[in-house]
Amino acid sequence: MRLTHKIKKLVDPRLLTSVRRHTGRFFLTRRFVFRVDPERIIASVNRREFETIQRRHGIENPGDAPEKYLAIHPWVERNIRRVRDLELDFGFRKRVLDIGCGAGYFLYICKWLGHDVLGLDLDESPMFTDITKLLGIPRVIWRIERHVALPDLGEKFDVITAHMICFNAHKTEHVWGPAEWEFFLADVLRHLHPTGRIHLELNREFDGTWYTLELRDYFASRGAEIDRHRVTLTAARLARPATAPASR
Repeated sequence: MRLTHKIKKLVDPRLLTSVRRHTGRFFLTRRFVFRVDPERIIASVNRREFETIQRRHGIENPGDAPEKYLAIHPWVERNIRRVRDLELDFGFRKRVLDIGCGAGYFLYICKWLGHDVLGLDLDESPMFTDITKLLGIPRVIWRIERHVALPDLGEKFDVITAHMICFNAHKTEHVWGPAEWEFFLADVLRHLHPTGRIHLELNREFDGTWYTLELRDYFASRGAEIDRHRVTLTAARLARPATAPASR
């Protein structure tokens, strides 16, 4: 391998991002200075009202959503990691949209850090409605369907996220392929600032994979950074024509 090619690989931003994500101990300085303390975030939530929600939707009355989201500590900690991975724990104030916001913990942490937030989700879970209302998370009620554009969401966003995605007909025979994702991403681009980005976290399908090889090639053709089940795309790359998939 040529020396110039080796150097090019070493400075590849996708490689640097992956290294940073998987070797966090070498980046303690930033995380110490901008430390997001889960206990401080949890303490900022009205404890009495949250316990009322826990009783209302707990074991005796599970409602329409899984009980696991009533355990605030692990979900705050998980979403702090997401915030850090997206580098939303420092820097300028950003406008953040979370598609399928669920209980709203991710957006609450973003709001706690000073970001302007909006959630988009169904209105089928009374538990999620109660928690997002308590956390003060504004929501747009909307069902995402294949080849259907998103509604008017106001000003454009710096970051659009979708965690533990189910809107792609997850675990059905109609799970989205490249055509559906192409429409969705082209539509999302309308809602992104030119310097914005979208971050996707895919769910495993029945076969244990997150995507077919065809879908992975499609994401790569759109200039995505792919890290296992996480797919990140920038508005600048999405605005360019897709590149031909690499030969196998």
